[in-house]
Amino acid sequence: MGSLGAFEPDTLYEGDSRALMEQLPPGAVDLIVTDPPFAIDFTAQRLNYNRTGSNVIEGYREIPAGEYGEFTHRWITQAARVLSPSGSMYVFSGWNRLRDILEGIDAAGLTTINHLIWKYQFGVFTKNKYVTSHYHILYVVKDPKDYTFNKIDHYPEDVWVINREYWKGKKKTPTKLPQKLVQKIIRYSSNAGDLVLDPFLGSGTVAVVAQQEGRHFLGFEIVPEYVAFARDALRSQ
Repeated sequence: MGSLGAFEPDTLYEGDSRALMEQLPPGAVDLIVTDPPFAIDFTAQRLNYNRTGSNVIEGYREIPAGEYGEFTHRWITQAARVLSPSGSMYVFSGWNRLRDILEGIDAAGLTTINHLIWKYQFGVFTKNKYVTSHYHILYVVKDPKDYTFNKIDHYPEDVWVINREYWKGKKKTPTKLPQKLVQKIIRYSSNAGDLVLDPFLGSGTVAVVAQQEGRHFLGFEIVPEYVAFARDALRSQ
């Protein structure tokens, strides 16, 4: 692992990920795994995963729909810059802003290797359209001829059926990536000692799993309460 400039490995930082990534040296990161804001009205979604609203940590920062294209282009451009020559990135996306993510990937000169589908066990009830019970995961690389892919399964399919995790304890963030899902990504696309970055850290699952798997990690998050929550999660390991 090379220099990280002003940053220390295995550390979480509070701040705007776009500004923080601009301070990272080029080629410093081996793997990026992130679940960025989706540009939806998240207020109505807060109770879907926890029925006691007072337990959900406030402060989720959404991106206005009219700004989402520029927001996406800027952070993905920086992600491409900080990835190592053999680096990879996994980006989670809902269907509603998938086009912006794909356009940002192309504009940054990254190559899409797979379009993965994460199928989970439930969606939000609807009356006049199909229930959405999956996320898209874009698997992209800097160099399509040189990237890490550890074939840990004999037949690695592009649809992953993994249940959402239910929170333990009282306080929680509105959403959470399952550790099993993040573990699979990290094992496939990094090696021990590699540096894993999550520029939209949220509850801290990527950092927690990276630590468990013997990888270094770096996390950026704009919501102070989420940073504190993620630091507590790391300390509890």
